[in-house]
Amino acid sequence: MDNTDTQHDSVATSYANAKARMITTGGVTYAYRELGPKGGIPVVFFVHLAATLDNWDPRIIDPIAKNRHVITFDQRGVGASTGQVPDSIEAMADDAYTFITALGIDKIDVFSFSMGGMIAQDLVLKHPHLVRKLVLAGTGPRGGKNMDKVVGTTYRDILRATLTRSDPKEYLFFNRNTAGRHAAKAFIKRLQERTADRDKLISTRAFQTQLKAIQKFGRSAPSDLSKLTQPTLIANGDNDRMVPSVLSEDLHRRIKGSELIIYPDAGHGGIFQYHATFAPTAVDFLDN
Repeated sequence: MDNTDTQHDSVATSYANAKARMITTGGVTYAYRELGPKGGIPVVFFVHLAATLDNWDPRIIDPIAKNRHVITFDQRGVGASTGQVPDSIEAMADDAYTFITALGIDKIDVFSFSMGGMIAQDLVLKHPHLVRKLVLAGTGPRGGKNMDKVVGTTYRDILRATLTRSDPKEYLFFNRNTAGRHAAKAFIKRLQERTADRDKLISTRAFQTQLKAIQKFGRSAPSDLSKLTQPTLIANGDNDRMVPSVLSEDLHRRIKGSELIIYPDAGHGGIFQYHATFAPTAVDFLDN
């Protein structure tokens, strides 16, 4: 293990200013950022399909980082992390475990969104003692109904976005009504708040490999989520076209004692549309 950045600068308080760091383990160099006060159990963020470090909404991260040590990272082969993207969600979970343990951490809270939530499920099933609490937003279970249709939806909306010169997330994450369009523009704008030292974009090949991994996850036999004993918060919009909202309800049924929040008139990015309501809820859940 070689931690290539041992400088402990003053604590970053906003994600826009969080220092970019690197750690090398098992022949892979992982790019990550951290902010918030050190000490206690860190909250590790698992990001969505095609996303890099620059795709986290600061209105979600900053409130959590006010009192908690927050870590975001690029999966292998994504953004500034080296290596090749694995072709399965399970292998991505193995990489996440490698990264977390390389940092010398033995207990985490997980905040996950979309594909990140799939990775988080596989991680916690394989390493139950690593995870204390779990946030699963805009995601679904292995083998969930219509989970494998994510691929077609994604490609269609990328085409629509290209034709209108928009960010694909405006179509994939939000409803195409007035409220949804407004929320989409505001979200995309927030993602631009970091101006210096931005991450590399994901390559087309890496993105396609991730999509295949999601499709495989969707077509696999379901995992036994009754094994999960961690307090779990599940959240989504009521009209998620990417990972259908019914899959959040399915997760809620399968994970005993879990909490479920469904936001009205919202899509896949419901937690971003309702960040002013959701962020305090997440803070409360993770801290209490």
